[in-house]
Amino acid sequence: MDDQHPLADHRIATAPYYRPTGAEIAVFEAAHADRIPMMLKGPTGCGKTRFIEHMAHRLGKPLITVACHEDMTASDLVGRFLLDAQGTVWQDGPLTLAVRHGAILYLDEIVEARQDTTVVIHPLTDDRRVLPIEKRNELIAAHPDFHLVVSYNPGYQSAVKDLKESTKQRFVALDFDYPAPEVEAEIIAHEAGIDADVALLVVEIGARSRNLRGHGLDEGASTRMLIQAGRLIGRGIPVRDACRIALVVPVTDDVDMRAALSRAIEACIA
Repeated sequence: MDDQHPLADHRIATAPYYRPTGAEIAVFEAAHADRIPMMLKGPTGCGKTRFIEHMAHRLGKPLITVACHEDMTASDLVGRFLLDAQGTVWQDGPLTLAVRHGAILYLDEIVEARQDTTVVIHPLTDDRRVLPIEKRNELIAAHPDFHLVVSYNPGYQSAVKDLKESTKQRFVALDFDYPAPEVEAEIIAHEAGIDADVALLVVEIGARSRNLRGHGLDEGASTRMLIQAGRLIGRGIPVRDACRIALVVPVTDDVDMRAALSRAIEACIA
């Protein structure tokens, strides 16, 4: 592909490692074939982003990722007029770039975005597949390769932070969760470059952390956090210290909760 192509920088050159846990690859391929909008649902750090990166590479499609946040505006997605030496010029946002040129657009943690921002995707999620740009009086028909994917953490649901039903019903959805212990240990061993038995120990510590979810922790240790602990161990940090640095200190400042997590680590190591 020409290096000057607008999507040249959005192709994934090397296949990201992903360990399937079910039929998610086949389901995504089927949805992608008909460009059915897809929602990936699951807790933070369980592999949703890695999955979409893996699928983009597997399908040979460019991937544009947007990390959604509460201050994100419709202009951040669609684009805006900017001033340069020649005067006023239009700059496409990531959504418009994907729609014009045909990429998988991944809106990560879409629930974090304001509801008045996410409604801009509605015309792209039905048979119209169009993007109106009011500032330019332009209506863009989506490129045949455009595919919209969002991720959504149901654990963040609240009266304030949730998707409108009119948005949810435009997607098909895949449920993600933390893998079974033996699978999670396989993932950690691969990603961190540590022995299988050490990876199993880290998984056991993570499981005890997750048992505290709802009892002082909003969420337990994610697979991502366990991999980070494994990488520290792989660099020579003792298991006890690595788990405290990666699994305890980042998630809580509460003295009692830190003590409970530290006891869980000791119980697994002993």
